[in-house]
Amino acid sequence: MKPPFRLTKRARDSHKGDFGRVLVVAGSRRMPGAATLAALGALRGGAGLVTVATPECALPLIAPACPCALFEPLPATREGFVANAALEHLVEAARRADVVVLGPGLGTEEATQFTIRSFALELGKPLVLDADGLNAFAAEPDVLARRSSPTIMTPHPGELERLDGKPATADAKERLARAKAASARFRAIVCLKGAGTVVASASRTYVNRTGNPGMATGGSGDVLSGLLGALIVRFDDPFKAAALAVHMHGRAGDLAKRRRGETALIALDLVEHLGDALKAVEAPR
Repeated sequence: MKPPFRLTKRARDSHKGDFGRVLVVAGSRRMPGAATLAALGALRGGAGLVTVATPECALPLIAPACPCALFEPLPATREGFVANAALEHLVEAARRADVVVLGPGLGTEEATQFTIRSFALELGKPLVLDADGLNAFAAEPDVLARRSSPTIMTPHPGELERLDGKPATADAKERLARAKAASARFRAIVCLKGAGTVVASASRTYVNRTGNPGMATGGSGDVLSGLLGALIVRFDDPFKAAALAVHMHGRAGDLAKRRRGETALIALDLVEHLGDALKAVEAPR
C-alpha cells in the first residue's frame, strides 16, 4: 500500500545529532513495559538519541531491554509513580531534547497527573501526548489549546471520549468528524486510533489503511508514540510525521501478521518489523 509520504534516506556523512533527541517520559513500577516499548519505537524509528525519563524504581526493569537508550531517573511516590518533585528534572531533561513523548504507563495518581499537566503546559517543544498523558487532561481538556508548540495527540476511542465527552463510535464518518473537531478544539494534530486510524489537523485529514486486528493488544500504542516522536524530527510538518507513523505502524503489524498470525501477535513483534516497514517508505537517495 502506497505511503502518504516518503522518508528521505540518510546522507552518507550523517551523524546521530542529525536525527534528533527524543525524550520519552513514561513508565512506572507497575507498567515498565510501556516505557520500554515507547523507547524501542523511537529507536527503531530512527531517532539519533533516546532518553527515557522514568521513576528510579522502574529503571532496573526497563534498562536491560533498552541498552541503546539513555536514562533520566525521576523521584517516585511510595507506590512507584512519578512524584511532584520530578518536575524540575523533566524541565531540565527537556532542554536537551528536540521532541517529548509523554504518557505511556505513567499512571493516574493525583501527584503524577499534576506533574504531567504542569510539564506539558510549560514545555515549549513538540509534544506527543499519549495514554496517561491524555488522561491527565480529562477534567480540563481545553487547557491543551494554550500550548504554543506542536501537540500531537494519540487517543484510542475511550481516551477521546474522556476528553470530548462524546460516546465512542466505530462509524467511519463520525470518527473522522470527531478527530477533526478535537484537532480544532485542542489546537493539535489528533491521531484517533483504531481500525482506519484517523489523522486530523486544522486543514487536512488522513485515514490509514494498513494494520490488522492482531494489533489490538497491549503496548501497540506505546510503540506508535515512540515511533511518532522519532519521525517528528525528520519532518518540518508534524502532520506528515503523524500520517507516516500510523502508516508504518500498521505496515509493521501486517508484516508481523504474516509471521505470527493475528492471535499470537504482540507489541514487540511491531518493533521487530519496523525496520522492514521503514525500508518500504524510504525515498531513493
